[in-house]
Amino acid sequence: MSDQNEREASRLRDMYENARLARQFMNGRSREDLNTDSLLGYGVVRALEVLGEAANHISAETRASMPTIEWANMIGMRNRIVHGYDNIDYDIVWNVVQENLPPLIELLGAFLRSVFTDLDSSSG
Repeated sequence: MSDQNEREASRLRDMYENARLARQFMNGRSREDLNTDSLLGYGVVRALEVLGEAANHISAETRASMPTIEWANMIGMRNRIVHGYDNIDYDIVWNVVQENLPPLIELLGAFLRSVFTDLDSSSG
């Protein structure tokens, strides 16, 4: 695998792992917990930020090969988190974690299992 391909695969793995982390952080938690548990909110938002940053560095060719992934939305959310850090909308965060991350984890996991033999196949 070339250095460029290894970096691309590493970024996809970062996306996968941070999507799983966000789901794991919210496991057994409620929407209200995002308002009341600052550590939880910070962890979930940070995982989404890293996911979006990694997505921003994925090549156009790879993005085109995975057209069902909402690349622009992930990158846009990262930008809103970074530049609007003082105004996080936890309703949006909750919906992303509950609705958008499970299919993303499935898609990225299927791809990455063909590249990384050590990838944990359980989803968060």
